[in-house]
Amino acid sequence: MCGTQERGTDKRFVEEIDYGTPAVRSDKTVTLTIDGQSVTVPEGTSIMRAAREAGIAVPKLCANDMVKSFGSCRLCLVEIEGKGGTPASCTTPAMDGISVNTRTDRLNTIRRGVMELYMSDHPEDCPACAMGNCEMANMAESVGLKQNRYGDEGANHLEPSPIGEHGVNFKELDVSNPYFAYDPSKCIVCSLCVRACEEQQGTFALTVEGRGFESRITAGMDEPFLQSECVSCGACVQACPTGALQEKSIIEMGMPDHSAVTTCAYCGVGCSFKAEMKGEEVVRMVPYKDGKANRGHSCVKGRFAYGYATHKDRILNPMIREKITDPWREVSWEEVYAHIGSEIGRIQEKYGRAAVGGITSSRCTNEETYLVQKLVRQGFGNNNVDTCARVCHSPTGYGLKTTFGTSAGTQDFDSVEHSDVVLVIGANPTDGHPVFGSRLKKRLREGAKLIVIDPRRIELVRTPHVEASYHLPLKPGTNVAVLTALAHVIVSEGLFDEAFIRERCDWDEFQDWASFVLQPENSPEAIEKMSGVSAELIRGAARLYATGGNGAIYYGLGVTEHSQGSTTVMAIANLAMATGNIGRPGVGVNPLRGQNNVQGSCDMGSFPHEMPGYRHISEDATRAIYESLWGVKLDNEPGLRIPNMLDAAVEGTFKALYVQGEDILQSDPNTHHVAAGLEAMECVIVHDLFLNETANYAHIFLPGSTFLEKDGTFTNAERRINRVRKVMEPKNGYADWEVTQDMARALGQDWNYTHPSEIMAEIAATTPSFAGVTYELLEKEGSVQWPCNEKAPTGTPVMHIDGFVRGKGKFVRTAYVATDEKVGPRFPLLLTTGRILSQYNVGAQTRRTENVVWHEEDLLEIHPFDAETRGVREGDWVKLKSRSGETSLRATITERVAPGVVYTTFHHPATQANVVTTEYSDWATNCPEYKVTAVQVAPSNGPSEWQEDYEEHARQSRRIVHVEAAE
Repeated sequence: MCGTQERGTDKRFVEEIDYGTPAVRSDKTVTLTIDGQSVTVPEGTSIMRAAREAGIAVPKLCANDMVKSFGSCRLCLVEIEGKGGTPASCTTPAMDGISVNTRTDRLNTIRRGVMELYMSDHPEDCPACAMGNCEMANMAESVGLKQNRYGDEGANHLEPSPIGEHGVNFKELDVSNPYFAYDPSKCIVCSLCVRACEEQQGTFALTVEGRGFESRITAGMDEPFLQSECVSCGACVQACPTGALQEKSIIEMGMPDHSAVTTCAYCGVGCSFKAEMKGEEVVRMVPYKDGKANRGHSCVKGRFAYGYATHKDRILNPMIREKITDPWREVSWEEVYAHIGSEIGRIQEKYGRAAVGGITSSRCTNEETYLVQKLVRQGFGNNNVDTCARVCHSPTGYGLKTTFGTSAGTQDFDSVEHSDVVLVIGANPTDGHPVFGSRLKKRLREGAKLIVIDPRRIELVRTPHVEASYHLPLKPGTNVAVLTALAHVIVSEGLFDEAFIRERCDWDEFQDWASFVLQPENSPEAIEKMSGVSAELIRGAARLYATGGNGAIYYGLGVTEHSQGSTTVMAIANLAMATGNIGRPGVGVNPLRGQNNVQGSCDMGSFPHEMPGYRHISEDATRAIYESLWGVKLDNEPGLRIPNMLDAAVEGTFKALYVQGEDILQSDPNTHHVAAGLEAMECVIVHDLFLNETANYAHIFLPGSTFLEKDGTFTNAERRINRVRKVMEPKNGYADWEVTQDMARALGQDWNYTHPSEIMAEIAATTPSFAGVTYELLEKEGSVQWPCNEKAPTGTPVMHIDGFVRGKGKFVRTAYVATDEKVGPRFPLLLTTGRILSQYNVGAQTRRTENVVWHEEDLLEIHPFDAETRGVREGDWVKLKSRSGETSLRATITERVAPGVVYTTFHHPATQANVVTTEYSDWATNCPEYKVTAVQVAPSNGPSEWQEDYEEHARQSRRIVHVEAAE
């Protein structure tokens, strides 16, 4: 028979229990007896799950606890005393007082017979079975099947064909997907993959084609996986019990020999994964079922796109150069630290203490980010520290702190399971936050209603089994007007929650706000003219949100990246407070953070005006805490924001910058201005994995480490603090926190941390919202959500339950002020930007994986009307020009955008989409207005002259004189 491998008993592996069917929520319980053991479970629990909770594993093939029970394999049969037959334990609910037997001679005989039939339909020499990647082989052994009487041709009902080099059937094999292979000869048509695709992912890409022996699993209309609607989340691969669907890495490398749980370093969902390893190599990343953010699900990036960690482009040695036109020269760590100490000292002596600054990373850990802001404040002696949140979610911090009293979202992701109405504005969860997007789609399939406010027709507007009740396709830049119009309807029709407002908010401020929103210029009819959204749609959406039950708002960069980003956040908070949708599961205001640790980087004091925990630098008591601990006098005036640093550099007063884990040249607005600022500096230090675009203007390069090579924590969009665990040694020799520590030592600071847990201890000792956080607590609980302190020792899943952090919720007038960026005869179209599922941020990581097969270049989405009037056809090169600059890229014609609106992503440096974005920004936080740029589109012959010049500049800037060559 096929070989097996029992990994559950191997202490080197993180053990997970599969209970066979999902958990059931019920206040009632039932007590039954299973194999002589008394078991009490929630009413509605399956017998299979009840047995597993008692430590009794019932054999199964078509069941797992990530999908609903199906009852097709007939392997999980049981006997119930006093009742005839042998019902399937996965579909039979546990009932009070019954007595169940899972192991009898009769059951064993039936199971062996069933298993024998399955094995006759499965290759005898299946390599997946032999290497232990086949649950069916394990089940055959479990039921005591020793031989197969029915023969074993090895390719079941499919046409036999030769076995290839790695033991896979290449004639039937679908290897189109870069990450996994499908061999139908191993398939037993249990439908687990189909159900996982439907129930977990919500894509409905797989189906069973044919009947009887002709039946088989197909993707789409019998398409190769790569050409189908499959989004490569990996749920089908993880569910498959036979190896019919399996990772190519398993085929090539064999099974892992140990694993550890860590946290994904892509988006702000913060998925937990088991990194399954073979020595120092990652074999596969498996979503961890106990991960409270992802609940065992994943997306194509977290599941498969980890190959950048070992990509040949990684820089593993420190490098310096005198001028940015020189080639790089590899040096030792000792030399680079001495050079940094000398340069920072020289510049501060010549230009003043404030002539240097730093930018923290939203991709690095909390501990590493904390050290960078500490380095700037203690080592540089100023507050010139900022983070990439400046250009994404800084308005969230300002808006929510003003209205609620804290700069973060109110709910955990589980909360969406209790939502009755979901309003998504300026976010595209299925692309930008796909695991949460899948959870949202599941709730919508269960009956929740959806309102989408977005210039584009994002996938959620209409997708299999999900359709928005309302889509408000507003003109970019009119968020505030539309939200205030929604408030107008709620107030004018008496749909607000007066009891909540009187108890939890300032009633006088509410009345003032109500009188403001009731002004005629804020009516849906008035707003229709400027927003392009019909009054009827606005009124319908407002009524649904206010009266539909638990109402939750989820928003993204389409809210914050505007000149009125902070105003929009406060308008959202106004709506939630007015309708009483705060302080319980299923409601709330929920920013979907873009990068893995945007929330954490803000928490750690990365803004020039705030210390860790969002305490203003002017607060004497806050500064005293750190002055006592760090032994320095801290400046009580805020430092420079990123835009201010660049302006000051051009003016000649800012001369040195340390950038950890960010690529501001590609990600920040008005690329020409960013380049000019960097070029004007005398010492730019880039600390990253690759020679990114910012490094083209750097003088010192410090090689970074990936999330797989370090210990620490990330904080996701729901304030969840998750452990990051080192699963391999850093290829550059050091984790990022160690590099920053050695920089501090080079500047004369006495830092002696030996492990990130010690840095977290300092964070907890100085930051009230993190006061209870320790690595020991995180090991015990898995993760916690801040605030975590004496009042909430295991964290706070839902904020503002009994009252707002600031005391009374604050209503704020949100007057609509049109952006200064105007369309006109020269620039008649509005450009808005966003992300795509397969790529991440500036693409430095995902472009170095097989994810490029889905998105190898940035494309410009343009409506058929606008394309036709400009003579643009599908795939044509077009010139995209604004008042700031121009670039060229290919066009794709689609009705996802409205006439007058164009859209592109910013994942590829060859496009440099931000060369056209302007310097207009949010009035409160300087968050750039990426989402509204007046442009013109015209046919082009290919890349622009600027792009060609930039490409040559980048090529010259990446020349390296290696140590071997130098010798």
